Amino acid sequence: MAAAIKIEGLRKTYAGQGASAPKEALKGVDLEIPQGSIFGLLGPNGAGKSTMINILAGLVTKTSGSVNIWGFDQDVNPRQSRAAIGVMPQELNLDPFFTPRAALEVQAGLYGVPKADRRSDEILELVGLTDKAEAYARTLSGGMRRRLLLAKALVHHPQILVLDEPTAGVDIELRQMLWRNVRKLNEERGMTIILTTHYLEEAQEMCDEIAIINHGEVVVRDRTEVLLDRLDAKTLVIVPEAEVGEVSLPKGVEMVRRLHGELAFSYARSNTSAEAVLQAVHAAGISIRDVRTEEADLEDVFVSLTSSKA
Repeated sequence: MAAAIKIEGLRKTYAGQGASAPKEALKGVDLEIPQGSIFGLLGPNGAGKSTMINILAGLVTKTSGSVNIWGFDQDVNPRQSRAAIGVMPQELNLDPFFTPRAALEVQAGLYGVPKADRRSDEILELVGLTDKAEAYARTLSGGMRRRLLLAKALVHHPQILVLDEPTAGVDIELRQMLWRNVRKLNEERGMTIILTTHYLEEAQEMCDEIAIINHGEVVVRDRTEVLLDRLDAKTLVIVPEAEVGEVSLPKGVEMVRRLHGELAFSYARSNTSAEAVLQAVHAAGISIRDVRTEEADLEDVFVSLTSSKA
């Protein structure tokens, strides 16, 4: 699959201020993002995610390396590379005296979109702002302002959409609306989506592939399901019919008593099977009312990888 974005040897060093030493925010990052994918870019605060996004958007000048966006080298064809990407930022950077329709028209003009090719009303309908098209931005709620930021990122019909912490501090309804629209853009228009988020369950549900960046370096990049398989841990949770005493367990299996009498048996899938755990439970004379398993999730993978690089 062709690359929507190809980054090679990307470095960014911020000059030190006063007595402080220069800060290397990106340390030779190599990364390819496939066309048509929903790609997660994750990492703790200060990892370098925002610096990378700002370089892609043309807002920050890289120190060295190459950035290719939709086939355009950022150094050789800066206008074309910027036109291929739309960014929904974290910050609410809206003119309070513009209406949503006016804001989209101005944004389209800045990108040189001819009036005949502008789709302001269509975009407003997509993000659910049709009834607020002529309201001043300062009168919009926080959620509606987030919708307007998304609309502004779409005015020039980009092939790539970057969502930088798009659901931070928003309600459930807006979050669901946003993800419906993201899936629609990806599935119907083939738009490549790049998502940064601290809500790891969102990345796990939405993203085809994920890269985790820490201290300016990509520590892992793989398909979401492959990342989840990296952790060998598994937990078998049973609800017994009655209170349970001591249980003799196979080697490598640990039992933790939870609320409401639940028993959680943790083990490594490569060494122990769920059947062996259940046999030990039955051998202890425990009657089971209910049973379920718990797999590792993206948060476990994230903590495992970032803590090891601390």
